[in-house]
Amino acid sequence: MSYLPLEKVVVLDLTRHRAGPVTSRLLGDFGATVIKIDAPTDLGDSMGGSREGFDYQNLHRNKMSLSLNLKTDEGRAVFYDLVRKADVVLENFRPEVKHRLGVDYETISEVNPRIVYGSISGFGQTGPYRTRPAVDQTIQGMSGLMSVTGFPGQPPVRAGAAVADISAGMVLSQGVLMALYHREKTGEGQWVHTSLLESLVSMLDFQVVRYLDSGESPRAVGNDHPTLMPTGLFPTADGHVNIAAAEELKFKALCEALEIPELVSDPLYADTALRSENRTALCDILARRTRVYSSEELQRKLDAAGIPCGQLYTIGQMMEDAQMQSLRMADEGQHPHLGAVPLLGQPLHLEGCGGRPPVRFTAPDHGEHTDQILSEWLGMARSDIQAFRERGII
Repeated sequence: MSYLPLEKVVVLDLTRHRAGPVTSRLLGDFGATVIKIDAPTDLGDSMGGSREGFDYQNLHRNKMSLSLNLKTDEGRAVFYDLVRKADVVLENFRPEVKHRLGVDYETISEVNPRIVYGSISGFGQTGPYRTRPAVDQTIQGMSGLMSVTGFPGQPPVRAGAAVADISAGMVLSQGVLMALYHREKTGEGQWVHTSLLESLVSMLDFQVVRYLDSGESPRAVGNDHPTLMPTGLFPTADGHVNIAAAEELKFKALCEALEIPELVSDPLYADTALRSENRTALCDILARRTRVYSSEELQRKLDAAGIPCGQLYTIGQMMEDAQMQSLRMADEGQHPHLGAVPLLGQPLHLEGCGGRPPVRFTAPDHGEHTDQILSEWLGMARSDIQAFRERGII
């Protein structure tokens, strides 16, 4: 990448687990200097396992690590000195914890009124659940996502990825960038916050609006689309293919491609509402035809007819697919001890900045940059740094 758009932005990252680090990873990938604040005794992380593990390396690349004890007056003083030089502070503490540590927005904004202070919580900064702990799966359940995931009559099913954590991290990163843009125009910092619950409910999108419109909660419908049919997963001779042909022209093209043109004029399937109402019979008819073909044959046939479709891949099959090879999302970083470390690249291309951002460095060891930050950023003498280390402040 020829230019990193956030390269002058300094981020102090107090977050743990996954959602907050997703935010700082995005900012770091696009050039921000991210200083991950680690407690002196923090030798790992509750998310990502070992610091040399694949998840930790992927989650914390392009970050520095400063070992700092915020429970001490001297540690907080160092943090405040860094706040004066920073643009962004990220945190996901419970309310009582951040106030006890003195890293709440009110305190930090007194130190630096231009700071953009980003927070992620489980349930939000207000309301009866504001102090409750949360993890991705509990939010998947409480948000309603699990109630619409799975098959009718079967137990609810969680999504196969940490969608609450990741959506919250991405939402907060958007908020931080908008707040930085606001600061460029006004000179004012601000508090930006979201929660796992709010972010995941927003991801449910039209499903929530269906309830707001009708007062009825949507139900799980398996691999079918909740309202637009035929859209779902269909069997083939050697696997499955997802097909989306709900629009009138697409439905006609599908029927012609599968050599069952009589369905187009069948009154049971005359429009979208009727096709949804009679989905079971319709899908049975379509499945009898899709089973005739291999997944590859059906893919080619429907591609030629202009019908959105896609084979059911494992993650391995997708990563080896020619399209993913062209997009080159599989990336790697060079670790000083581990050598080449496999990583997942950002999905965003900024062509004016050179395309996808590079992996500048792998996840840091615990406190790896402590001496560098204290001496180069804050002008601290080596003897003072050593004294801090002996007293457990760093």
